[in-house]
Amino acid sequence: MPDLLLELFCEEIPARMQRRAATHLREAVTGALVDAGLTYEGAREYWTPRRLTLDVRGLTARSADQTEERKGPRVDAPEKAIAGFLRGAGLGSVDEAEVRSDPRKGDFLVAVIRKPGRDAEQIIAEAMPKIIRDFPWPKSMRWGAASAEPGSLRWVRPLQSILCTFGPETEEPTVIDFAVDGLRAGNVTRGHRFHAGEAFAVRRFDDYAAELEKRFVILDAERRKQIIATDAQNLAFANGIELVEDDALLDEVAGLVEWPVVLMGEFEEEFLEIPDEVVRLTIKANQKCFVCRDPSRLASLAPQGEGENPPHPEVRPQAASKGEAGLTNRFILVANIAASDGGAEIARGNGKVVRARLSDALHFWRTDQSNLPDLEKYRPSAETFGLDLAKPLDQRMAKLDHLGVTFHAKLGTQGERVARIAALAEELVDVVAESVGSLPFSPLVGEMSAQPTEGGSGAEIDTPPSVTAGRAGDDISPTRGESGRQGLRHLARRAAHLAKADLTTEIVGEFPEVQGAMGAIYAERQGEHPSVCIAIEDHYKPLGPTDTVPTDPVAIAVALAEKLDTLTGFWAIDEKPTGSKDPYALRRAALGVIRIVLENGIRLRLLETLCRQVFLLDPEKMPGWAGLIRALSKDPERRKELFFESLYGFRGKQYPITLHKAADQGVPDLLSFFHDRLKVWLRDQGARHDLIDAVLAAAPLSPLEGEMSAQPTEGGTGSDGGTPPSVPDGTSPPQGGRGERANDDLLIIVRKVEALQKLLDSETGANLRVGAERALNILAAEEKKDGAGAFESPVDRSLLSEPAERELAHVIEAVGGHVDDHVAREDYEGAFAALAELRPAVDAFFDHVMVNADDAAVRANRLALLAGLRAVTRKLADFSKIAG
Repeated sequence: MPDLLLELFCEEIPARMQRRAATHLREAVTGALVDAGLTYEGAREYWTPRRLTLDVRGLTARSADQTEERKGPRVDAPEKAIAGFLRGAGLGSVDEAEVRSDPRKGDFLVAVIRKPGRDAEQIIAEAMPKIIRDFPWPKSMRWGAASAEPGSLRWVRPLQSILCTFGPETEEPTVIDFAVDGLRAGNVTRGHRFHAGEAFAVRRFDDYAAELEKRFVILDAERRKQIIATDAQNLAFANGIELVEDDALLDEVAGLVEWPVVLMGEFEEEFLEIPDEVVRLTIKANQKCFVCRDPSRLASLAPQGEGENPPHPEVRPQAASKGEAGLTNRFILVANIAASDGGAEIARGNGKVVRARLSDALHFWRTDQSNLPDLEKYRPSAETFGLDLAKPLDQRMAKLDHLGVTFHAKLGTQGERVARIAALAEELVDVVAESVGSLPFSPLVGEMSAQPTEGGSGAEIDTPPSVTAGRAGDDISPTRGESGRQGLRHLARRAAHLAKADLTTEIVGEFPEVQGAMGAIYAERQGEHPSVCIAIEDHYKPLGPTDTVPTDPVAIAVALAEKLDTLTGFWAIDEKPTGSKDPYALRRAALGVIRIVLENGIRLRLLETLCRQVFLLDPEKMPGWAGLIRALSKDPERRKELFFESLYGFRGKQYPITLHKAADQGVPDLLSFFHDRLKVWLRDQGARHDLIDAVLAAAPLSPLEGEMSAQPTEGGTGSDGGTPPSVPDGTSPPQGGRGERANDDLLIIVRKVEALQKLLDSETGANLRVGAERALNILAAEEKKDGAGAFESPVDRSLLSEPAERELAHVIEAVGGHVDDHVAREDYEGAFAALAELRPAVDAFFDHVMVNADDAAVRANRLALLAGLRAVTRKLADFSKIAG
């Protein structure tokens, strides 16, 4: 069968556009061929910087003949109706139509329209001009004299020639004759711009690819990548160094060359003072080159610059602490030409440009470590955040606040945002530490021993030798001598205050990709606690599904606070994701919270946390929650009541407010968003979507439905002798299971889903589901007749006449108590196993008891019994959501 070869030859196409353009060419051409009635065996696209190529194999030479029948009016229909039918069908007279009969409708006209097939050459010639003219380049241009004419061709770069041949392997292929803006298709192309720029003729794909390679053009982009990667690794190995692989850069470089030649350049070693990541980004972004490691040396911290603030003498950069090799002053470049001098001049020229770029980076690096001018004007900001203006990173944070850099017009400045994040992180770190076990021990924060303190209990941080050894008495740990919780809070607050400080540094201004990482490096140099440095770098994580999550308790707290503040703020100003649009990456932020919580096993009450963060927003910029926020700021005593009104729905008659609707639809709506993201994550982990829905439906979504109340306690403390740090002073939290009523504890939701899956995988659980489903169906049908909640009244045991129903009533009561006991201990596997005890009684009930008895009172009582069964199962899951 014939093959089609198509090449669009032009000036250099930007590397980032090549793959997508080649894919579109294949889809557009093959789509047009199929729409025209042709078939093909296979198609593959290729691309180089100067050409897009399509190879279509086994294309049919001609489309099939087609016959279409159009049913018309009855033969005795009005003359105008018949004439209209004939015109629409393209028939000259009624004699050209067929007459067919229907037993019910009688005789009617049918137009049989026969369309002969067309040659593939004709179809291709008609389709190609439109495909080329309508090509969806992200950016395109016009050129030459024709560009002045209306409707002239637009292309990414000037289109120079079109090659289009068609024919079988056994015959000489023909040239498909068509033209676009004066460019007529032919069988001629060109090789490498410098090595073989003369035109040559081709017949079909095999000799086309072979002739191109003879003329220094490797058509297959994947093969170019393989050549670059292999030659670069071999060249680095020959020089006793290691290539730092970069897949994204490899893709880009393969799109910049048609004949890759790998060379090595170098720069002065003094530039290795710059952090490795900055060196790599400078060389990658400006010269598209690969950096190399020297296995014989570890990455070293830059020596002291000329600034007034020397780095801490014993603090090492993260690369060294991880045992990674440091960069060498040699780099790998890829040329597009086989130079006569072996590439020496090309390597020298690239080294010259790299040195210029690294000189700028070195200037940025040293500037960032020197004092800012006019420090006194930053002193108010420094006092606000407790910053030390003798430290460079603290100066940058003070500058960020002083400049009033806007985060969002309705959410205030970056400084205001940092204050909110710090306040939340300081509270969250207690929850995190309790969950991940940093008290009494955490390998990242430092060893902590739980010791009773005078007048109470607590845990004292004992900074491990690994943190302080060799520092000549200079202890950078701010927690020495403080209680464990206070120490962690101090670290979290400090990390949050410095987390965004590097946004005003010169290097991050030049390379935004290193934000966070540079902040950590600068923090290390000025002697910050290791947990603070880790938190500064990791608080953006996870940046995607393959990224890791923070594991240090301080980093976890700051990362959670940053994402929760973002979500709460944008929800408050009604900037939610819609459809495929998510300009503020709120879905990623929510998924980040979920992953951090679940992968670290953190018990976090989301509703309480989100509500508290709402109170830190500016009431003037979010009218929906303005009254609530403003009242909190004006009346500290009222804060206690409002906190629980917004969180749990407690409404005191003495303080009526009109903002419950906003509160009900705001924070719980955000919690629902978290549930949706959790479903996506759990499904990706292999969980059944119906089990997730069943667990989430077991408890009310809104906290206002919970049976909770808030009462001030004597002396301003709760009954347990202490108020959680997240609760306003002098207020005791409502009693009830931790996250039970509102489904806002993500870890508990996951544990319930796992336990429910285990139950249903057993024979007993599967049978219980069938019985529960039958009970729920009966209840649903009868409640449609009698009204929702008609059978919620207590069961009248005097009306239980059958042994099976008496047994079911007894088992429901017993199982309910067992479930409550297991839930109180957070033993959800045991709680679901307790539900399995219902199965024999449920089976016996439906085998021996008629639910819809003739006696109305007996019927209502038996339905109330089923309602009790539903209530017990809904303590854990809504079985009506589980698919059969």
